[in-house]
Amino acid sequence: MSSVSARLPVFPWDRLEPYKATAAAHAGGIVDLSVGTPVDPVPELVRRALADAANSPGYPTVWGTPALRDAIAGWCGRRLGARGVEHANVLPVVGSKEFVAWLPTQLGLGEGDRVAYPRLAYPTYEVGARAAGAEPVTYEEVTELDPAGLRLLWLNSPSNPTGRVLSAETLRAAVAWAREHGVLLVSDECYLELGWDTEPVSVLHPDVCGGSYEGIVAVHSLSKRSNLAGYRAAFAVGDASVLGDLLLVRKHGGMMAPAPVQAAAAAALDDDAHVAEQRERYAARRAALRGALEAYGFRIEHSEASLYLWATRDEPCWDTVGELSKRGILVAPGDFYGPAGERFVRVAFTATDERVAAAVQRLEH
Repeated sequence: MSSVSARLPVFPWDRLEPYKATAAAHAGGIVDLSVGTPVDPVPELVRRALADAANSPGYPTVWGTPALRDAIAGWCGRRLGARGVEHANVLPVVGSKEFVAWLPTQLGLGEGDRVAYPRLAYPTYEVGARAAGAEPVTYEEVTELDPAGLRLLWLNSPSNPTGRVLSAETLRAAVAWAREHGVLLVSDECYLELGWDTEPVSVLHPDVCGGSYEGIVAVHSLSKRSNLAGYRAAFAVGDASVLGDLLLVRKHGGMMAPAPVQAAAAAALDDDAHVAEQRERYAARRAALRGALEAYGFRIEHSEASLYLWATRDEPCWDTVGELSKRGILVAPGDFYGPAGERFVRVAFTATDERVAAAVQRLEH
């Protein structure tokens, strides 16, 4: 029996453990700016919806409740400018990482098929390709890809790790190229509500997709915008034929979000006020960290959106990680996201106000 794990890269975060130990030994405690996990409270209205749905003894459905599908469709129209999103265009998923990791397998990809993703990217795109037995390939520009054997094309805007935002023109060209070559385009847009220097655009916007969802899917998450990483609540929206086929596969696999989580997700999507409140928290932390990093000698590139600062001192990333760990600050090395990141670090601004203030103070002295 062949081992699937043997196809996969080494889990990158394990390599950070020695530096985490160094940072934790700091007299003032660790400031963990590495993983980017939310730390602020789950909104009260979401917790209330979860509690109200706690008496859910029956099995939930993979497709989600009608209320959840309504909430997803409504949010897409209100926030993304998407038109005509019906229930057939919607698929709730058990966190976006699960969807990214298993999509190539659930699409039936395997040996001889290719999966493309940006050269600086979330590692799970590669993991998903390798788990399916497909060939992972990276790109700088979509239109320069060789379409031979290419079955799945990942976009990521705003980008993790760089925070780069693709323009509507760039997205439109990518959609046109994928359709021309019969390649399924899936856009990971989990940070779309966290634009700072520019307003991110979805592939579902009619200016990008031409009012048709043929051949395209967008993936969104409630982890960042609503502090629901612990709930595992996300969804895909787009081509009804693609999502309909995935729904059938996922029914067989029992890939269903718990019923209370579905109720909580619907409540979160129906409310915009808590998102604006959370954005204000992140904006203040971002400004404080950016100023301190630049004063310390870092150059910040891209970072116009998302929850990260993509920073460099023009030295090997592990040297930077090591120096900051001695100050009790833990960041992610850029080479976690591809060789092109080997002289950068990714700095999350998801720590509490108190921990961010501690990081700023340590960088100033």
